[in-house]
Amino acid sequence: MEMLTIGAFAKASRLSPKALRLYDELELLRPARVDPHTGYRYYAAGQLERARLVAWLRRLGMPLASIREVCALDPAAAAREVRSYWARIEAETAVRRDLAAFLVDHLTAESRKDTTMLELRYCAHSDTGRVRPANQDTAYAGTRLLAVADGFGAAGAPASNAAVAALKPLESAELTAGGVLNVLEDAVHEAARAVRDVADGSEEIGTTLTALLWTGSRLALVHIGDSRAYLLRDGALFRITHDHTVVQSMVDEGRLTLEEAVTHPQRALLLRALSGGAPALPDLKLHDARPGDRYLLCSDGLSGVVPEERIELLLAAAPAPDEAVRTLVDEANAAGGPDNVSCVVADVVDPAT
Repeated sequence: MEMLTIGAFAKASRLSPKALRLYDELELLRPARVDPHTGYRYYAAGQLERARLVAWLRRLGMPLASIREVCALDPAAAAREVRSYWARIEAETAVRRDLAAFLVDHLTAESRKDTTMLELRYCAHSDTGRVRPANQDTAYAGTRLLAVADGFGAAGAPASNAAVAALKPLESAELTAGGVLNVLEDAVHEAARAVRDVADGSEEIGTTLTALLWTGSRLALVHIGDSRAYLLRDGALFRITHDHTVVQSMVDEGRLTLEEAVTHPQRALLLRALSGGAPALPDLKLHDARPGDRYLLCSDGLSGVVPEERIELLLAAAPAPDEAVRTLVDEANAAGGPDNVSCVVADVVDPAT
């Protein structure tokens, strides 16, 4: 067996001797032989492939604990895990990119201090649907707060109610455009605690949560789960949330098409939610609002049965939020109403016009 000194192995693998010693201690990359007298490490040439994989994964930014798991997998499974890891990184980067764009805008646009304050016109409604015996959704709309929560498990309704109730104090909180994300993040922590109290430690009980908090010129978004937020602007519909589901992760990784996702048997399986289990990280974003914008928050009782093209058409055609909400709920029920359906619609208006 050809043996390499730690220096030669480090050069060949592009890992430093210091890194190799660390990986030995972590049992990530053990030397083939250690001299019993000097403690000097020797590596087999056959270990170079694993060492290079470790080096590549470290350059990718993968944590050592995850690298250990990847290295224990066969090549096909390892490739899937790397693809999944990178999809998560891209999603997290998108959130940071949105925040960076806001900060650049906030720090350079001093003229925003004189921007005319806009207002919201809104309506919320939640319906049991045609199949479910009870409604586990909660929908809320107020002058500042818009929210939809879709509960699940034996106490799904109390869980969704608790999550939204924890956000309602934001209606009277002191808000600034620059600090709204911090205020919203603190409120979501309170919502998570409230749901954990309801769930009493059970991961089988919990809720999704998608909410928008209004500052007068911007909307701060918090999202976890598979309820959704859409923006209708200039006649075009944009989804501004990303589903935290197994199926969406498979789409992100290229293992599933959007068409296949619609009928996949695991399409309702959540990767992230507020529950009695370990705390989950919600998405937080900021959106500049324009007069004429229309926002829709909905549970999957709407998005799961009504195609986005149809949602866009109905949302654009309704003259006011109350009519839009009624039309969308009716459409979901006309499609069979297999789930509870909740909708919040809010229009951004200039009160001076």
